[in-house]
Amino acid sequence: MLKMIAGVDEAGRGPLAGPVVAAAVILPDGHGIEGLDDSKKLTAKKRADLEIEILSKCFYFIGLCNESEIDSINILQATMLAMTRAADGLAQRPDYILVDGNRLPTWNHQAEAVIGGDAIHPCISAASILAKEYRDRMMIAAAQKYPQYGWERNKGYGTPEHLAALRQYGPTPLHRKSFAPVAQYSLL
Repeated sequence: MLKMIAGVDEAGRGPLAGPVVAAAVILPDGHGIEGLDDSKKLTAKKRADLEIEILSKCFYFIGLCNESEIDSINILQATMLAMTRAADGLAQRPDYILVDGNRLPTWNHQAEAVIGGDAIHPCISAASILAKEYRDRMMIAAAQKYPQYGWERNKGYGTPEHLAALRQYGPTPLHRKSFAPVAQYSLL
């Protein structure tokens, strides 16, 4: 019988800047955490409240791949590597892992990919929340150093504001140079 099931999800595959972040979470029996759902469906306040509860009650680990790793191995492979780092970093080895999405990393874990899993399995929902909150904080902090890109608002996604700043100021070290909107300004 499976006792320790971990959920794994990522945040930040699509942005033009910043890392891709993955979280692995094991919810203990009787955790009592109410309202777990896909992080994109929750308000910022609800995510922040749930994050505190998850961090205090669960086994978890955050794994990430930075911009240079993304540029070196591509975003899909970087996402898989961040997920592997998250799962391998858990203090308690899971018996089974549920991964949000349609593919699994190549790893030494029994696992299953679940499309839309962050809205179905609470352990994946918890991982979704931790990954998003962690990455959002990283981008808000990066906005202090690079305020012209509006990362505290757009979290590195290619919004009109971000693209206009990219045209005017060029890419930063936190930009993914292999992504087409960034690559065109990297050559200038």
